[in-house]
Amino acid sequence: MEDSILFTSTQLGPYTLKNRIVLPPLTRSRSSQPGNIPNELMATYYRQRSGAGFMVTEGTQIEPRGQGYAWTPGIHNLEQVAAWRKVTDAVHAEGGVIFNQLWHVGRVSHSTLQPEGGAPVAPSAIPADNVKVFVETGPGAGALAAPSPPRALTTDEVKELVQLYAEAAHNALDAGFDGVEIHSANGYLVNQFISAHTNHREDEYGGSLQNRLRFLKEVVQAVADVVGNDRVGVRFAPLFATTDEDRVYLGLVEEDPHETYVEAVKILDTIGIAYLSLAEADWDNAPELPDTFRAAVRENFSGKILYAGKYTAERGIRAIESGWADLIAFGRPFIANPDLPERIANNWPLNPVDPTTMYGGTDKGYTDYPAYQN
Repeated sequence: MEDSILFTSTQLGPYTLKNRIVLPPLTRSRSSQPGNIPNELMATYYRQRSGAGFMVTEGTQIEPRGQGYAWTPGIHNLEQVAAWRKVTDAVHAEGGVIFNQLWHVGRVSHSTLQPEGGAPVAPSAIPADNVKVFVETGPGAGALAAPSPPRALTTDEVKELVQLYAEAAHNALDAGFDGVEIHSANGYLVNQFISAHTNHREDEYGGSLQNRLRFLKEVVQAVADVVGNDRVGVRFAPLFATTDEDRVYLGLVEEDPHETYVEAVKILDTIGIAYLSLAEADWDNAPELPDTFRAAVRENFSGKILYAGKYTAERGIRAIESGWADLIAFGRPFIANPDLPERIANNWPLNPVDPTTMYGGTDKGYTDYPAYQN
């Protein structure tokens, strides 16, 4: 495998990546409380995985209202920014490249996670269904709960949120990140504006597809103005099918996902961002994205294209060699194998992931997965 295309270098904005293997954003809920502060344990976790071509942090809320799950980190105050610096310093000491994923959950939240117990904010006051949030029930203890009914943002509040994304991007630079990824997938805030299911607005941010894409466009442009368009990525989850199985929240299936996301991609290409991340359906026997969609994305986007979703090394190699992917992200394998690129290169066996330790807890199932002993 070490001679495969996965181990060729490639350019991502100003960065020359040593390989095409990516650590994608993976919620791990290990931040210190109170305050959702990154910590030394998180610095160790990311440092261990800095053999990736580049890494994207777990979703990081851009403001207090952006949190939908207990113990996820923020990047909206000075204490959080200073703490993230421990992470970026640790990664850079290993020669790694790391982007911060900017996250706002919108309606996928609970009043106990909101400032002063308020209602979550959303494009429209439509409750989220088929999803659970995770709330703290005591020190180090939590439980799944149904999201609280949201309230609709005013037009002025939408514009203020665009600026909150820009401020978070500025904080990411101050924290030493090499760039940022804007979470626009999985039914969270940006996705809620894009989707006709969740956006029933009658102002300039609702109605037509172009209006529903306006929030995405304004957020991406505002962030690019801060960090440089060549240090910005955007993540979508363009679902073409759904599932009834009980699982982590997936997001929203549009009436015409091809048109919706190709139009979104055109906007990103006009802004000139560095990469587009496409999170595919990853439940058992999930259908792959249509070839016509993959071809349309490549035709309409000139930056790097990253795919994630139950990829094996072999499937990733085929994706890159076929021309529709440049980078491949490995989620669960990277959780359990801090030395994943080395294991792939040498065809070494992989540690299995322990699903019971994925969210919250201590170093167990987080930084204690062993590297391969030859």
